[in-house]
Amino acid sequence: MPEITEPVGAGLTRVWQVGEVLFAGRTDFQDVLIGRTAQGVSLFCDNERQSTEASQLVYHEALMVPALLLAERVRRVLVIGSSEGVVCELALAAGAELVDHVDIDAKTVRACAEHLPYGYTPDELERAERGDGPVRVHYRDGWEFLAGAHERGERYDVVVIDLPDENADPAAQHNRLYGTDFLTRCAGLLAEGGVVTSQAGCPTLWRNETLLASWRRFHEVFGSVLYHGSAEHEWAFLAGRADRVGDPVGRAIGNLRAGRLTPSTMDEEVLRGCAVPPYSLRRADR
Repeated sequence: MPEITEPVGAGLTRVWQVGEVLFAGRTDFQDVLIGRTAQGVSLFCDNERQSTEASQLVYHEALMVPALLLAERVRRVLVIGSSEGVVCELALAAGAELVDHVDIDAKTVRACAEHLPYGYTPDELERAERGDGPVRVHYRDGWEFLAGAHERGERYDVVVIDLPDENADPAAQHNRLYGTDFLTRCAGLLAEGGVVTSQAGCPTLWRNETLLASWRRFHEVFGSVLYHGSAEHEWAFLAGRADRVGDPVGRAIGNLRAGRLTPSTMDEEVLRGCAVPPYSLRRADR
């Protein structure tokens, strides 16, 4: 049985047994494998688990739901990354009329549509590639797309950054899409009351370096920051509004009560409980 050894921290790895390989190949940007694991059909990029059939909805709702509830409105959404396309579906379910989905790696996006039982179907992706419907797929570098969007005067209610975790590899092109400059560019595309949301790292004490860095960057760029540390996944997420909101958690809960969304994996108690950052994160501000 094939195995994938995934690095999860300094001196630590996790081994995945792959019962059946559905797709394996090298794109211009990464090694990609889609196969069956104990968590269902799973996506790996450069030996790192990106999503699994069992947990993908918990992950993607943790990324999207707090942001969709914090935003003033949800009409236009920009997604950067997210090869599977699940967040585009969640944006549409929240009432978005237009979703621009930007991913640099066409081969991976198409493999996901072909082999993953969640996210785009092949037909849905073909329509999105043609721009035939509310979702428009752009195979572009995220930084480059943002520059063009600024020139065109585009505005979005929610900007989603859904990328592999930041790492120490100087050759990893996605790392620059986590920096303060990129967050500032994303904030510059927001409509009034708009929100930027991002996967922000892992809160576990022995691998929280990227979370600490994301926490500092979000507070540099945004007037209001909402933390969501998933209670059922290993990742934490940050949502930022340019303006100051007195009670971001209360605003999100109020919009949930008003029926803006009907999430499948969280409720009011989850939103409230998961909004408390870890002690070490809060200490980093002092």
